[in-house]
Amino acid sequence: MAVLHRSRRLRKELGLLDVYVMATGTTLSAGFFLLPGLAAMQAGPGLVLAYALAAVPLIPAMLSKVELATAMPRAGGTYYFLDRSLGPLVGTIGGLGTWLALVLKSAFSLVAMGAYLTLFFPELSIVPLACGVTAALAALNLLGTRQSGRFQIAVVGVLLVLLTGFIAGSLPQVRLEHFRDTLGAGAGSILSTAGLVYVGYIGLTKVISLAEEVREPDRNLPLGVFLAIGTTLTIYTLGTFAMVGVLGADRLAGDLTPAASTARSALGEAGAVAISVAAVLASLSVANAGLISASRYPLAMSRDHLIPHALLRLNARGVPGRALALTAAVILACLLLIDPIGIAKLAGAFQLLVFSLLSIAVIVMRESRLDSYDPGYRAPGYPWLQIGGIVAPLVLIASMGWQPVLFAAGIVGIGAAWYFTYARRRVHRAGALLHVFERLGRQRHEGLELELRGILKEKGLRRADRFDEVVARAPVIDVRGDAGFETVVRLASDQLAARLGQRSDQLAQGFLDGTRIGATPVEHGVAIPHLRLAGIPAPELVIVRTLDGLDPQSERDELLGEEPIHASFFLVSPEGDASRHLRFLAQLAVRVEEPGFMSAWRIARDEGALKEILLRSERSLAVTLEAGRPLAGWIGKTPGQLALPPGVLIALLRRGDETIVPGGSTGLLAGDRLTLIGEPRSISALRRQHAEEPDAAD
Repeated sequence: MAVLHRSRRLRKELGLLDVYVMATGTTLSAGFFLLPGLAAMQAGPGLVLAYALAAVPLIPAMLSKVELATAMPRAGGTYYFLDRSLGPLVGTIGGLGTWLALVLKSAFSLVAMGAYLTLFFPELSIVPLACGVTAALAALNLLGTRQSGRFQIAVVGVLLVLLTGFIAGSLPQVRLEHFRDTLGAGAGSILSTAGLVYVGYIGLTKVISLAEEVREPDRNLPLGVFLAIGTTLTIYTLGTFAMVGVLGADRLAGDLTPAASTARSALGEAGAVAISVAAVLASLSVANAGLISASRYPLAMSRDHLIPHALLRLNARGVPGRALALTAAVILACLLLIDPIGIAKLAGAFQLLVFSLLSIAVIVMRESRLDSYDPGYRAPGYPWLQIGGIVAPLVLIASMGWQPVLFAAGIVGIGAAWYFTYARRRVHRAGALLHVFERLGRQRHEGLELELRGILKEKGLRRADRFDEVVARAPVIDVRGDAGFETVVRLASDQLAARLGQRSDQLAQGFLDGTRIGATPVEHGVAIPHLRLAGIPAPELVIVRTLDGLDPQSERDELLGEEPIHASFFLVSPEGDASRHLRFLAQLAVRVEEPGFMSAWRIARDEGALKEILLRSERSLAVTLEAGRPLAGWIGKTPGQLALPPGVLIALLRRGDETIVPGGSTGLLAGDRLTLIGEPRSISALRRQHAEEPDAAD
């Protein structure tokens, strides 16, 4: 059986601002600077309405895609989501088609850039210029995602300033009589035009393919994309309204530089120059982000054995160089072989089909009832929003004419043929659809659930999870001498029973039964028995250290394998909170796998030191109060008197051999060892203030 190829993961170098500028900058290009003139040929003044209609299938698709991205932040975006939900056949079709659609969009943006440059440099040839820019951007991207992101931030920042000036200066010149015949082209033409201009919105989805490289994807992906949607819709609506209102549909029709013509009429030659600079910057932004995003599709598909492994290799800077080179080569081919309108229609048609499939993917993932499917954002209005997201794109595709429909069908055929002739014998993987079938009594694929649990481990905790507080209040049992696993289970169950109001024997039986069926993670001398119970308000944890080790050979049931167990974490969570339960298990696994964990665990001198080992992270800080040290001013005060940063609390106080969970009136003394927990930003501020102090139990 083939297994997933484990290449190096891409570096997490993108933050909220990077997500926003990638999504915004890849949208405000040809769709704004070139397409309005082409759209006016079909829809007349109704092109403003066409742009609004084109956004309708965008919303459910985007919300669905963000949900999938926060659950599965992996390179390849659309490909990965379709593969893991609907299976590798659909994944192959979606991956190849989306890659090609992004390539076409990038080529289209470079054509738009050339059209604007020829206004001032008529001797320039558009296609050679666009090819040269493609090669230069490919070289830039080989330097790394961070360098490309910085370039993107600078370009988009200037672009937004110029577009704001264009709209503000043009709106006062709008003549409302230019909108008298808004519906004159007919509903069919307006709908068809909506399908044409839809390619302008495709950029909003590109950043999702970079999800693996985004820090805190549960927060930064939804927020960055939603801010980009708001910016884009505002600029498209006001911008196209200004173009029609200033020039009129007749003058606008067929104009390949409609924004420049509008600016020249409303703002003079200086305005035309400024908006042309904006067009060039926008085209560079789209081409750059498109090249980055599209190159992640061959990488992701190569990881999964769907295309040759030659495209899997990362260079020294963590960039998929071969996939990037292939993507740049195909962009060059598109520039040389396909006309602008053909590019727009073909890219838009297949992307609409993919958006329909993404809505299906959300339905499948939710109905699979996988506990490890844990999106940081859930699309609202389920399932009606997704049903609308399935139907609306198909309606637009049908209105675009036979050529785009045949193109979409052709991509489906090519993708299916590639899967059956090359990929099928190399993969033994199924999507979440099998888990829907399992609910109906058929079959399931365990590999997907394991993979999703691995993703949970990489994503880490959410801000509201309160893992540190659960650790801080957890009882610690230090066992010396010979002890069997069942004895330790009874000791932990007694502690939990007192806290939860449950029967100790039932808790013990649950832990033992789970361990016997293999549900207890056991590795590197650590066991994590766990349960989910109805009727309890919050997670609870009991920490057990067995200094002499639980000898698995002495256990009647051989529950724990062959390695002596020195640490056991008994976790109990509410029945209805499976996702947080899995995140806690993943966090414990991350902690115990850190280098030096077991050696530090075995020599820790007391309960407080043991907890510090578990709490050591960007969300915690351990300090000792001593005269002459940065926090000496806390001596003699109570926690309630301290001006702690927002969200920070003193979780533990170690005083000699005693460990205390302090209250608001607990007096702080010289020599006290405090463990503080809170938001990373606040903890970082305290760490800088207390820079002289080592950060944990060392």
